[in-house]
Amino acid sequence: MKVAIVGASGAVGQEFLRVLEERNFPLDELVLFGSQRSAGKKYTFRGKEIEVKLLQHNDDFKDIDIAFTSAGAGTSKEFAADITKYGAVMIDNSSAFRMDEDVPLVVPECNAADALNRPRGIIANPNCTTIMMVVALQPLEQLSHIRRIHVASYQAASGAGAAAMQELEQQYREVLDGKPATVEKFQYQLAYNVIPQIDVFQENGYTKEEMKMFNETQKIMHSSVQCSAMCVRVPSLRSHSEAIWVETERPVSVKEAQDAFAAAKGVQLMDNPANKEYPMPLFLAGKDDVYVGRVRKDLANENGLTFWIVGDQIKKGAALNAVQIAEYLIEAGDVK
Repeated sequence: MKVAIVGASGAVGQEFLRVLEERNFPLDELVLFGSQRSAGKKYTFRGKEIEVKLLQHNDDFKDIDIAFTSAGAGTSKEFAADITKYGAVMIDNSSAFRMDEDVPLVVPECNAADALNRPRGIIANPNCTTIMMVVALQPLEQLSHIRRIHVASYQAASGAGAAAMQELEQQYREVLDGKPATVEKFQYQLAYNVIPQIDVFQENGYTKEEMKMFNETQKIMHSSVQCSAMCVRVPSLRSHSEAIWVETERPVSVKEAQDAFAAAKGVQLMDNPANKEYPMPLFLAGKDDVYVGRVRKDLANENGLTFWIVGDQIKKGAALNAVQIAEYLIEAGDVK
């Protein structure tokens, strides 16, 4: 098994290295690719140094079985043909192909089998906020069909990449030192602030990030569920949080929902308000699962529930989800 990571020097690329090692992924050789800027850098994997190769239009992917790509939508579109030309499965972490009809959009806890039907050899990894949400929604969907979702996301600096995390730390230091805050990766200073904009605004007043949650949720869940989102950048470093309201076809009790969450794959129930136990990003960075708490009835909807989730955006929201897709393909005997 020969595996490639495209975009090895980025935050998600680095997380791929950690996740593949943590999970003892069954590979015999790992090849790293990057841009002109990162080519030549060396990273250690399983005790061995691997040098990043320059990504080029050539036959470097001829013997690759699985390629994890996380170098941006433009790079994914430009190099998709090179990557898949000889039969490699491209598991893409960008937004390039997510809504293409002939590219499956996969969260293994929800729709793993979709990964088996990939006419172009490409499988898309969904947006991080969508991944976390649908992992938590799936056990409820199995109890009663979800008609509507309202969600407010509280997204950490990690969602904008490694440089954005560094900028947040820098901003805190600058503000505490009485200096002007450096603002390059966000629309405004994020330290001591929240910014109600992630990605660009669309004609309907929603941002691109918010529309991703609407469209991707329907595709993953094979459902006409309506999802209205408000995505907010908050000054935490890593792990996103979401407040979610759902309306189901029949009333679902709090106990039913809690039991379903507790039994669900990829979900951890952390819901004990009496002891102040609920998920928080400060304590859940680096964890594999989506954590659910504050489960309660929606006072404004008799068929409604509301709850709070936290998940590591770089891990389950990106690298881990992609690796789990690859693990499913291997288990199914579907990799060449």
